[in-house]
Amino acid sequence: MKKVVTDLSKHFCPHPMPLFLFGTYDTSDMPNYGLFCWLNFCWDNELAIMACLDGEKLTKDRIKATGEFSANLVTDSMLPLADYLGHRKGYDTEEPPFDIQTVPGEKLHVPVLEESPLTYELKVTSTISLKGSDVFICHIRNAMVQESILTAKDVYDLSLVNPAITSLEQYYALSHKGAWGQWKNTKEI
Repeated sequence: MKKVVTDLSKHFCPHPMPLFLFGTYDTSDMPNYGLFCWLNFCWDNELAIMACLDGEKLTKDRIKATGEFSANLVTDSMLPLADYLGHRKGYDTEEPPFDIQTVPGEKLHVPVLEESPLTYELKVTSTISLKGSDVFICHIRNAMVQESILTAKDVYDLSLVNPAITSLEQYYALSHKGAWGQWKNTKEI
C-alpha cells in the first residue's frame, strides 16, 4: 500500500471521533448543551476523562465556572439535534426547534439528556490552558447507561444504539458489523 504525506492543518477532526453533547446549566439554571468530539480517557489516579474545548463559548464558560458537566453520547437518532446544536454560535440562547428531554444528574448538578444511551457526570480536577483551547481533566462521578444495552453486569454494547462519529467535517452513524476480536488484559498473557 502506497502512502502519501497529507496536510492535516486545515482539518478539524482528521480521524473518526465519537460525538458528545456536553451539558451544563447556564446562570439562570437552564440546561445548555454544546456539541463536542475531543473527548477521551486518561488516568489520573483513577479512570478519568480529558475533554478539549476550543474557542469561546457558553458551554466552556460554564464548565470553567462550575467545574462540572455531563458528556452525553450522540446516536444516529440524535443527529438532527446534535447538528442543530453544533451549528449554533457560542453564546446563542435561542430556543431550539426540538423538544430536549433533560433530567438532573444523579451525582452532580448537571443536565443529562434522557435520549442518550451513555452519559458521564464529570468533575473537573485540573485544566490545561493551551493557545486557543482548554483541556479539562475530569473524574467520572457517575456513568449511566441505557438498561436495554446491558449484556452483563456493568458491560454494555454500544453497537446496539448506533453511536455517531465525526471525521473530516462529516457525521456518520456506526452500524453493527460484528467484532473483529477482543482486547486481552496484558496481565493474563
